[in-house]
This record gives sequence, C-alpha cells and structure tokens, in this order.
Amino acid sequence: MDHGSERDTHPGLGAGDGTAGRVPLAVVVVDRESRVSHWSTGARRLFGAAKEDAIGRSVLDLLPVSGALPDDEITPYGAYAAYDGLGPDLESSLDGRLNFPAAGRARLTVPDRDRVDVLWWAYPLVGPGNERLLVLAADAERLRRAERDERVAFERIAPGFALHTDFPGAEELARRLPEILPSMSVDESARIVAQVLELGYPILEFSQNDRVPVTPDWGVARRAERLARRECAARAAAQGLPVPAELADDEGEDLEYAAVRERLEFLNEVSGRIGTSLDLSRTIIEVSRAVVPRFTDVAGTYLREQVVAGEGFPDGVPDTTTMWHRVAVEHTDEPGRWDDVVPVGEAMPFPAHTPFFQCMTTGEPVLVPRISEELGHAIASQFEKRDIRPLITGRSMLVVPLKARTVVLGFMVLLRHPEREMFNDMDRVTGAELAARAGLVLDNARMYTFQESVAETLQDSMLPHIPPRMAGCDIATRYLPGTLLGRVGGDWFDSVKLPGARTALVVGDVMGHGLNSAAMMGQLRTAVQTMAAMDLPPAQLLRNLDDLAQRLGDSYLATCLYAVYDPIESELHLANAGHIPPVLVRAADGRSELLDLPTGAPIGVGGVAFQSLRVRVDPGDRLVMCTDGLVEMRGEDIGVGLATLCESAAHPAASMDDACDTIVRALNTRGGRKDDVALLMARLNGIEPKDVAEWRLAPEPAEVRRARAVVREQLHDWGLAHLADPTGLMVSELVTNAVRHSHGRPLQLRLIRGETLLCEVDDDDHTLPTLLSAEPGDEAGRGLRVVSTLAREWGTSRTTAGKTVWFELTARRR
Repeated sequence: MDHGSERDTHPGLGAGDGTAGRVPLAVVVVDRESRVSHWSTGARRLFGAAKEDAIGRSVLDLLPVSGALPDDEITPYGAYAAYDGLGPDLESSLDGRLNFPAAGRARLTVPDRDRVDVLWWAYPLVGPGNERLLVLAADAERLRRAERDERVAFERIAPGFALHTDFPGAEELARRLPEILPSMSVDESARIVAQVLELGYPILEFSQNDRVPVTPDWGVARRAERLARRECAARAAAQGLPVPAELADDEGEDLEYAAVRERLEFLNEVSGRIGTSLDLSRTIIEVSRAVVPRFTDVAGTYLREQVVAGEGFPDGVPDTTTMWHRVAVEHTDEPGRWDDVVPVGEAMPFPAHTPFFQCMTTGEPVLVPRISEELGHAIASQFEKRDIRPLITGRSMLVVPLKARTVVLGFMVLLRHPEREMFNDMDRVTGAELAARAGLVLDNARMYTFQESVAETLQDSMLPHIPPRMAGCDIATRYLPGTLLGRVGGDWFDSVKLPGARTALVVGDVMGHGLNSAAMMGQLRTAVQTMAAMDLPPAQLLRNLDDLAQRLGDSYLATCLYAVYDPIESELHLANAGHIPPVLVRAADGRSELLDLPTGAPIGVGGVAFQSLRVRVDPGDRLVMCTDGLVEMRGEDIGVGLATLCESAAHPAASMDDACDTIVRALNTRGGRKDDVALLMARLNGIEPKDVAEWRLAPEPAEVRRARAVVREQLHDWGLAHLADPTGLMVSELVTNAVRHSHGRPLQLRLIRGETLLCEVDDDDHTLPTLLSAEPGDEAGRGLRVVSTLAREWGTSRTTAGKTVWFELTARRR
C-alpha cells in the first residue's frame, strides 16, 4: 500500500491504470495537544483539506467521526468482515482516551463530499517527543472495488510503512516501533525495524488471530500480480513471441524480492535460535552456530575482557590496547584445522590498520570481498609463531560489531570459502542486522550474569561465617538461593557467643525478595547481634526488634526464631516471631519432634507480646532451624513439608554436614521451590560439671592474689599447667578492674574447659571497658592491652546485673 507521497499521481487502485495492489494511504500525526503536526498528501486526497490548512488544527475538527459503518454495509468488504468490532471507535483514539493500538472502520464527514468510509489504524506514540498518535487511513471504497476486481484476491490488507513516507521523522518513528506496538516481542520488533530502515518494504499485515498488525509480509495482492505477469511472460516465450520489457524487468524484481525474502527468513530463523537462555557461555555458542553454514563457513566471536569477566559495562572507546577474548570458533572445515591456530580462550589486541580495529572503533560492519596476500600477511602478523595465512587468504570476510546501547561488546569475523559467492552489500546489511540481534542477546546475558554476580556477592557478604564449634555445641549451616530471577532474598542465620558459655542461635526471613529485602535483612541481623550481646532474654529481644522494625518503616515484615543454648544447664530458651517451629532430634532414641512454641506475630506488625519457652535437652540432641522456603511448596500443604523435615532430620548421619545434606536432599528434590532457604543445625553436646569451675570473690584488692592461686590450682588439676602463667596474669588484670569498678556486690570468676579454655569475670558495673593506648607514665590502661596480646580471643558484654569480661586460650591437653 502507498503512503501518499508528494507526487501528484502514482499507480494505485482507482488511479486509472488498472494496476492492482496499491492504495493511497493517509498519514496523520497528532501531538499531545490533539493538534495535527503532520498531514500527508494522501490525507489531503482522502479528507479534502490542504496541508497548510490542517497543520496546527484540532484533529477532531478535521476528522469528525459520524459513526461506525452499519452492518449491512460491511458485507461487501469480504475479508474485512472478520475485523468487525476491533475495539473502540476512532474518536476514542483521536481524543487520547486510548493508550494502546487500535483499528477499525469509520464514516467521516468531509467538506464537499457526502461521506468518506475509511479503514483506520491508530498507534499511540510514547517517549519524550511531542507526538502522541499516528493515524493511518485508507479509502474503503477503493478496497471495495478491489474486491470486485477478479484479478485481485486480497487475503489480508494492512498499512505499509517504509522510508519513502513523506513526513519528517519517519526513520525515528520506525525505530520506535517496539514502543508503538508493545504487544510485539523483541525479536519481532527488531526484525521489522531492520526491514523498514534497510529495505523500505511494507512491513505490517492484519493477522487473522490478532487485533493489531503483528508480523511482516509482502502483500498477497502484489504477489498475485507478479505471478500473473510471470505467466504472461511464460506464455509469450512458449509461443515464440518477444517478452515485453516490463515483464522481463519483473523477473529481476522478482529475484530481488526472493533474495530479500530469503534474508528475512534467515534473520527470523536466527532470532529463534539465539537467546534461549541467559547463560552467557551458552548464548555465545548459539550465536556462532546460528550462522554456520547457511550464511558463512567460519564464524569467530570476540568479546571485550569486561564482558567475559561478567563485570560492568565496558568504559570508553576500544583502542589498540583493548584485549579481545576469542570465545567461540565455528567452522565447516575439517575438525581441528582451526583449533591449534586460533584456540578459544586466547586474548589479544588488534592494531589500527586491521579491519577488526576499524569495526570495533566505528561500530559499523567492514566488508572485505577477498583477503589479499598483503592483507592476509598483515592479519597473520598478529599471531605469534602461527601461520594463519593458509586459513584466510583468498576468502571473503565480513566483520560485524556486537553492540549494545552504542557500546561495542565484541565483534564477529565471518569468512567464506574462496569457491563460495563473496559477501556483498546485501550480506553486509544482513550481517549488521544479525549482529544487532546477537549483540542484544549477548548484552541481556551479560547483564544477567553481572546482576547475578552482584546479588550473590551481596548475599554472601551478609551471611555470617559461623565457626563449626561453639562452647558446648557443634553447628552446620546451609544457604540455598532462590531459583527465580532477582533471587537475592532476606533469609539469614547467625550465632552469637554469650556469657556463661551460652550460644544464641538465630534464623530469620524478611518477606519478599530483591535488594531491599536483603538490605532489611542486614539491618535486622545487625540489630539481633547487638541485642544478643546485651544478653537480653529471647522474648525481650524480639520485642525490641519489633520496635526497631517499626522505626525503620512499615514496608517489610520478617519472621524470626531466636534460641539461647546453655550447655552447662542443658537448657534451650526460645522465642518465636511468626516463624516455622524448630525440630528437636533426641539423641537417646532418635525421635524428632516439632517444638510447640508460642508463635507470636512477625517482626514489624507492632504492638504484639512475645512469649518464651524453656526446653530441657540432653547431650547429643540436635536442634534444626530453617526458613519456610525449605518446607513450603506451591500447591502443597506446609504440613507435608514439616513432616518431611522431621523425618529427614532424624535420619542417622556420619557428621553434621551429612545431616544437613540429607535434609536438603529430602526437601529440595520435590520440585517447585522458588524461595531461598536458610538452614541451621546445632548438635547440643553440653558441658560436663567437671569441666566448669566457679568462685565468688569479694570486691576487695586482696582477692586478686586469691584469684591467681585458685586458677593455677585448677589448671594443674585439668592437666593445663602450661596455661597457668598467661591465665594467671590475665585473671589478675580482669579481677583488678572488676574490684576497681565494683559497686559492692560479689564478683564471679569462672573457668570452662572445652576445645578452648574460657575465663569469665562478672561484676555489677554496667560500663563496658575499652582498649586504651597507655602512655609510658600512665598508671592504668594496660590491663586490657595485656589481655588483647595474650588471649586467643576476648570480649565484653552487658548482663542484667552488670557486665562480663572474658577471654579464651587454646587448650592443648598434655
């Protein structure tokens, strides 16, 4: 179909020349003020208004709609009858009530004419420009006459759109086709845009299944016309008559049409074969294999170093120092011929005189019809100790850039055998379009790889590295990321060392996914660590955490399970904020049970009281805590997952890691899991009374000597006499500080023997000591410096009665 160019006459239906298949098409562009900003010659012919009278006027004044065509007048339109009721009327598009493509029939009142029955298509224009709507319209009467013409058999009719349209900005409008037709896929949009910009052929048809034009086609009527002309030429040749020039010319035109059609089919095929996944390596292989052997005999793909490394977008224009990694080589030669000379994985720069440098700096394809001896020698000079000339000399070469957002990510080197037809200008256009699609797919894979790496790095940085052994317990953990895109989530686990050889065990889950959930998780985890160090009871800790979440905002909710294990008292103290209950596996009989805890509301609800529960445990019992992503499956009751968790947790295992793996295998192989998972398992070994020694000390200076004496004696009894001197010195410093800052209550000195030797000193002062830099003349400030130097680890924490200062030494038994 024709767009009504600035010519006064042109072939078309009703134009007087009997040529079938062309109809004047009116093109009108409406701005955001509902005024006409473009009025084509076709619009002047169809609606009667001159261009100078139309520009700037209200479109509703120029195209007054008097109503849709009645049903009894639709029947003569044949194929158009199937499109009745395509959506709202034309006026709804003109006045801005529609923001999506629409099409239909309308009757317009036109000056000096009774009426104009038109077929119309309206495409909303989005983006920064002032244009709001593109309206295309065709005279329905001409199409009715075409239907009656026996020489024409229209299967479908739709507006064409090509570079010869007569309004400014056609190229930009073509580039914005994906926005104009949002129902189209990226591949369809890219194919159509390329066809418009490079070939200028009609591009849209009415699909029998869709209500907006969706796929490229060439117009059935024009094909029927060509077939008829070809038959005439064949009959003339069979009768020995000369073939008319116009029929002979049509053969060349038909061959050109076939060649273009073949190229479009090839590009369509390639689009379907690449980008099937977001894995960068797989995408590279798909791109290389898509072009061999149909388009080329050899395809080598090179990518910039940052792309291969999965880093951010490459900065700056490539230069002679830019390293290019050869990531794929696909060819039809005998196996191994290219592998040794141009191995995959090699990185190299390219000098300025090479076609490769020209391609990557200009971002445009470079065509070399035949690689001469001189050029072959220049290219081969880049390959040390390898002669590549026999592989490339005499071949036709096309170098195409792989671009994304105007940045060159890489390039493809395409080579054809000498006996094959050389690359030509049409191949250059096809290669450029192929590379554009490949560049888009590669960039999608690159961005996904980069974002996945960022998400994993963020998640890993927020997950703690929990030591496998704590005082009186062994710990094992597992974290499984979600299987959805943007999988970073808010699940976490943690353990915190508490006074009295106790350990706090935490598992939490911020509802939702994404970086915001992960950030909220980081805030809550830090808050739990801080409040646990204050030795708050579990219920009070959750109460404070809920208050904090309220202050942070009400956008997120979180569940949390907090447990404190006392290995000396053999007791668990637990509180729950909307989390799934933990599993306790009894060592005596291997029985597992879900602990019946007061559930409580999730963190962030606000104003909810939390309750705690104390549970007696025995040495060897195991506590299993996890997030709901492990036990919840879509379409399945959570009770099934909890039952599986209990069963798998009770399964005998050689180690804690094996026990975790058993649980994960049992629950992670059912399929359907999309959420991330945090799993923490603790074996509660306990601490025997014989490994604990405690003394009460009066807050007097004389008690410092007694403290040193009892500690030395106890270490000799435990077979740790080699630790007596450093331990005695550090105990002296801690007890001295406790006496100095005490408010009169007795002090507590405790030694606990395990994998390490733990020493704790309690007093009734809430002020935590700090490590100071003592000057040579200072009388104080050196005590904690001594402890920091000699101890394996040390720390302080507040208690309800005051504070605890502790240190650890490695206990090597003799």
